[in-house]
Amino acid sequence: MHSYRPAPVLEALGVCSEDEQLYRALLARPESTTLGLAEVTGWPAARVTRHLRSLLSLGLASRTPGRPARYTPAVPEAAVELLALRRQAAIVEARLGASVLTAEFRAATESGPFTVIRGAEAIAQRYQQAQQAAQSEVVVLDAVLPARARSGVVYRMVYDMALLVDPASLDAARAAGTSCRMLRDVPLKLVVVDRRTGLLQTGADVLVELGPSSLLDGLLRLFELLWQQATPLAFEPSDGPLSAEDQQLLALAAAGLTDQAIARRLGVAQRTVERRMQRILKALDATTRFQAGLRAGQRGLLTP
Repeated sequence: MHSYRPAPVLEALGVCSEDEQLYRALLARPESTTLGLAEVTGWPAARVTRHLRSLLSLGLASRTPGRPARYTPAVPEAAVELLALRRQAAIVEARLGASVLTAEFRAATESGPFTVIRGAEAIAQRYQQAQQAAQSEVVVLDAVLPARARSGVVYRMVYDMALLVDPASLDAARAAGTSCRMLRDVPLKLVVVDRRTGLLQTGADVLVELGPSSLLDGLLRLFELLWQQATPLAFEPSDGPLSAEDQQLLALAAAGLTDQAIARRLGVAQRTVERRMQRILKALDATTRFQAGLRAGQRGLLTP
C-alpha cells in the first residue's frame, strides 16, 4: 500500500507529478534498477521505464554503465537550477517570437530594434561581419563562428555537450582559441557582440538581429546564468589514458547515446561498448559517463 504521497514541488518547472514521484523514490534509493523502482512504487516495469526516460531527458537522473542498468538521481539543487534555466530560456524565446511577429507585421525591421535575416549564406555572412566588427567582447551560446577570434577581443562560449560528437565543430571551437565551457541542453543559438548587437538563430535559415533593448539585456543575463552552470573545456593536448577509439566512444556517450546506439554507430558488439566504458570510467575516476565526458573535456582528452 502506498497511501501517502507528498505534495509535488516541481510542477512549476514542467515536471509532472509522476516523474517527481519516481525522482523522489530514486533520491531515497540511488543506484536502483528498473525492477527495484517498480517494487518501491508499485508500478508496472513499463511505466517505470517510461518515466525514467523522462527523468533522463530532464536531467533529473543518469544511467550508469553495465547490466542491469542502474539509475542515479541528480543532486536536487543543481537539477532544479537547470530546470529553472530552461524555463527562463523558453520565456525568452516566447517573447522573442512575439517581438519578431510584431516587427514583421509592422514591416519595419530595418528601422526598428529587430532585423530578420533569412538564408544560410546571408546568415553566415552576418556572423562574420559581426565578429569582424567586435571591439571588446563576444559571447556565444552553441553557435560556431565562421572566422578566427580577433586579437584583443574577449570571447566566452558555452557549447552543448552534443558538440563533442562532431569533430568539425570541436575543431572550429579549438581554432578560435577561446574560453569554452560545456553544458547539456543549451537552449539557444546566440552571439552577442560588445553587448550591443545580438544575433539569435531561431531556425536553420532564420536569424534575428537585435539592437540595444530590454530583450537583449535579458538574453545577456541568461548567458551569464548558463556560463556559471557550464563546465570549462580545455583544449591543451594531452597524453592521457584514452585511445582515439575511447575518445570517440566517450564523446558519443556524453552526448546521450545508449550503449546499443553507440555499438551500431561503431560497428561493434554492445558488450564491447560496455566493457570499454567500464575501463574508461576507471581511468578517469568517474562514476557516470556524463562525469567522465566532462573530466575528459577538461583535460583535453577529446581531441578528434
